[in-house]
Amino acid sequence: MGKILEIAELGHPVLRERASEIENLGDQEIQNFIDDLIATAIDSNGVGIAAPQVFEPKRIFIISSRPNVRYPNAPEMGPTALINPEIISFSEEKEKDWEGCLSIPGIRGLVPRHKLIKVKYLTRDGKEVEGEFSDFIARIFQHELDHLNGIVFLDRMDSNKELVTEKEYQRLISKAMEEMDLENEG
Repeated sequence: MGKILEIAELGHPVLRERASEIENLGDQEIQNFIDDLIATAIDSNGVGIAAPQVFEPKRIFIISSRPNVRYPNAPEMGPTALINPEIISFSEEKEKDWEGCLSIPGIRGLVPRHKLIKVKYLTRDGKEVEGEFSDFIARIFQHELDHLNGIVFLDRMDSNKELVTEKEYQRLISKAMEEMDLENEG
């Protein structure tokens, strides 16, 4: 099990620089760092975390999707390290949905993202993977890839009028879940 790392917050320069490729994937230091990223994502109820968010400008991020207090409807996807990731192609269709960020605590925003993406990345054991992600997992991938390029979700929003506090977001989610429960009963 990895150790919990400190998370860089908006305003720190590491969040605005382009991360560098990882060349030495087999190094124990990199493998330990992957474990630390996974532990940090889980501990902070994140569904993903990128290396720059823990002050390391490296092209690696974790997707670790599961329902939690921050994302009650998140699908299950075990912690996965994606090294030197890239988007090969994407759907024209976009969808706006709520995003938060461990580096921007207390704020959520409606962010347009591609619904379907084709991607390429290396696994922690050096295998090259090409695949597709859709919907929420595609959103996580795009959000984390942005971190590797010095972009935060606020940069992708259409309007700052679509920002809410975490407290208001939780109220909106609770209300939506109650409405879904009522529809399912009827």
